Amino acid sequence: MRYSSITDRLADLGSEKWALHMRARQMQAAGTDIIQLTIGEPDMPPAAELLAEAQRAMNAGRYRYSNGRGEPSVVNALTARYAKRRPDVTAENILCFPGTQTALFTVMLGLVEAGDGVLVGDPLYATYDGVIQSAGAHRVTVPLKPEHGFHMQAADLEKAVTPKCRVLLLNTPHNPTGAVLTADEIAQIGAVCRKHDLWILCDEVYEELIFGAPFASPFDNPDLAERTIVVSSISKSHAAPGFRSGWAIGPAEFASRLLPVSETMLFGVQPFIADMTAYALTHDVGTSAAMRAAYKARSERIVHRLSNVPGIKPLPPEAGMFILVDVGGTGLTGEAFAWRLLEEEQVAAMPGSSFGDHAKSYIRISLTVPDAMIDEACKRVATLAIRMLAPQERRA
Repeated sequence: MRYSSITDRLADLGSEKWALHMRARQMQAAGTDIIQLTIGEPDMPPAAELLAEAQRAMNAGRYRYSNGRGEPSVVNALTARYAKRRPDVTAENILCFPGTQTALFTVMLGLVEAGDGVLVGDPLYATYDGVIQSAGAHRVTVPLKPEHGFHMQAADLEKAVTPKCRVLLLNTPHNPTGAVLTADEIAQIGAVCRKHDLWILCDEVYEELIFGAPFASPFDNPDLAERTIVVSSISKSHAAPGFRSGWAIGPAEFASRLLPVSETMLFGVQPFIADMTAYALTHDVGTSAAMRAAYKARSERIVHRLSNVPGIKPLPPEAGMFILVDVGGTGLTGEAFAWRLLEEEQVAAMPGSSFGDHAKSYIRISLTVPDAMIDEACKRVATLAIRMLAPQERRA
């Protein structure tokens, strides 16, 4: 039987990047006690008020068909939220989706096609390649360098641009590095995008989880307004990944052109989840503040415990729910170290290679487990690192 080319383009870009995570789950199901540090799934539940609002909405009959743009409750809430950042925002700028991933997928379909290039910083979130290649486009890598704190540099972006490039897929705060771009850095990056007439698609899902640096966005820069689209959701900010509630906000013409694409795929989101999302956006339920404090403290905890371990180097994040640890000094790649860490020490951390070529010497550790588990995981990481270095010392 025949299949479309999308199945070939995505053949190696689905769950294979999460092979270690899947193996850890299998081991856990078989009875092995695994410390799971792979995915960004918050370790606290959504606020009780959000669950109550979803239940109230369901009881009120809010489970029927919606419309393509989004329920008025959440569209109005998003308009009010983003109008604080840019006063010209109206409902005509907004499209609602079931989560950031769906928003990214749909927006990319609306911006690029076969043969086009999409600029992305490397390291990059694991699903970006799939999103790009789904539309028939190809990734054009912009190196994110540790000496710059993994902040994208305008000069590196300029070097990477080709005549085929149509979009810069930006991610700030960044996953997996935790880097937060400054307003000045964004302005310099934006100047390159204006020069080459590039769209800026900015994934801002970690906006509420910044540890201290001010948040900046190309959406807030008037010079970049006509070319910027923001995607986000309540998955990270409100510990609600399973509710699948996100959005895209950009120029009114963009939203109008993309609406039929969204309607063809989805024709709306669940009204009761939209009402819950509207409540989340208009009430301070404290979830993001609690997670922000916990993740910052846990990242500092890991840095304290691993900084003096030979062969490895933790890189303090500026935001988010992950920390990168450079394990190259052990003589192993991040991939090899992560698999040995799982099989020998029963700790599951993501290999850096799942996030691009420039992360191959790293592992990514999730901060979404209790402090005692973080401490035990650090102990086991150190044990493996020291064990890897012992043969090298004997040879010396």
